[in-house]
Order: sequence, then C-alpha cells, then structure tokens
Amino acid sequence: MSTMSRSRTSLSPATSERSTLPMGASAEPDSPEFIPLEPTREELLTHYYERFKFYTSLGLGTSAILAVFAFLFLIPFVVEPAIQTILAEFAPEAGICSVSEHTYAKTLTNCTWASCREGCTTTHTKCHKIRVNLVRRPFVENAPVPTEWDAKDLKFLINPEGCGYPPRVNCSEFASDYAGKNSPKLFPCYYSQTRPELVVARYSWESTIRGLILALVLPTTVFVFSLSVLAYWHCHCCDRACNRRVHAESYASKEDSKLLCELDEDPSDDVF
Repeated sequence: MSTMSRSRTSLSPATSERSTLPMGASAEPDSPEFIPLEPTREELLTHYYERFKFYTSLGLGTSAILAVFAFLFLIPFVVEPAIQTILAEFAPEAGICSVSEHTYAKTLTNCTWASCREGCTTTHTKCHKIRVNLVRRPFVENAPVPTEWDAKDLKFLINPEGCGYPPRVNCSEFASDYAGKNSPKLFPCYYSQTRPELVVARYSWESTIRGLILALVLPTTVFVFSLSVLAYWHCHCCDRACNRRVHAESYASKEDSKLLCELDEDPSDDVF
C-alpha cells in the first residue's frame, strides 16, 4: 500500500505547476494574469538538436552520394590500372635497357600504340614510339654496354598504363630523356615477369598498393559511415533495436510497467 501511495505522489503534478486560474477560465494576452511561457532548457536543447540533426543528415547524404561517384570515377583511372600492374608482376629490381629504335609517328593508323600518351581516354594522332633492348640483370651505374641482350626491340612505355596526365606525364620530355641526343646509352627499366613484351620506365610497388588501398578504402568508409548514421537517425526499426536496452532499463519488470499503466488510468489522480 505504501508503494502505491508513493507512486501516486510521484506521478501527480507538482503544486507549482498547477494553474492559478479557475477551471475553464483563460487569460487574455493583455491581462495582468497572462504570463508568456518561455521555452525550457530541455526544449531549447531539443530544438538545437533537431537543427543539428537536419543539417548533419543533409551533409552526410551529400557525402554518401559523392563517395559513390568518386568510387566510380576511380575505377578506370586508379583501381583497374593498379590491378593490371600487380598482375604484371614487375621485377623488384630494375634491369638494363638501351634504345634500339625511336619513331615519331603521325595519323591514327601509325599510332596504334605509343610509348607515352598525355591522357588515357583520348586518341592521339601524334605519338612517340620507342623500342629497347633488355638485359634481365640489376642495373649498375657506368656499366659497360652488354654484348648480348636477353630480348630485343621491346615496346618501351612510360608506365604500366602507357599514359598519364600533366604535369606528371610529359611525352616530349620523356622522349627527350630516353631517346634524345643527350640521353644515356644505358638506363634502368622495369620488365614484367608475366608479360615478356612489357618494359616500363616508371614503376613503384609501394605507390601502386598505396593508390589502390586509398581508392578502395576512402570512398567505402565515407559511404558506410554516412549511411550508418542516417539509418540510425531516420530508420525507426534501427532506432528501436539500438534503444532496446534503454527501454529495458527504464522498466525493470513487467509488474512495474503494469503498475504504472494502472495508475495512469485511475481517475482519482486527475487534478484540475
């Protein structure tokens, strides 16, 4: 019985919260009894939280969409070339190369392949075509010119893709550095162990792996994080599942919940 009394007392409104006007009466805005209600601290916090939630949701949704487009953009420019480079299995140490032929070709029919292309999605009518002789042993500075070559007249590319974008790729400088008048007779080059005809001037295992990981992890992380927060805030099923423990702690047992419901339905507790 004492438990019921305490529960009823705690559920009844406090004396300070009761209206001082008679039942059914209302105060006019100009009357001295009219006191405008100011928002409580909880109401202000709720208001600012809802605004924060709205703008944050807008930003997260935009980030998720941009992450999808970024991933689709990176597939042909970073992911696919990196996978092809890994599958080519370039030798970890540079071999010895020497230019055997250099041709500056024009028209589309003569540029079916090129050692360097500025732009990986466009067709070029002018191109540099360089072929090299290769010795598959580590490159050493000031070494004598080999008398025997392991392979001759191999296509020489600037990188595994054979293309790139300025300023990292400049085909005129590339041709001048390797096939110009002042170019060295011997220079280091990287050859593929699975594609014997592929020889490149630039290769780095660390850069390839780093670019592949960043292209896969960053957009995926942004997309998953944004989608998770949006689902937690706006998916009612997810919200109920996440807050199940909170509801369980609020009502310790079924008996307590039933007692509170009975007290709410008791008309003797209504106070005017």
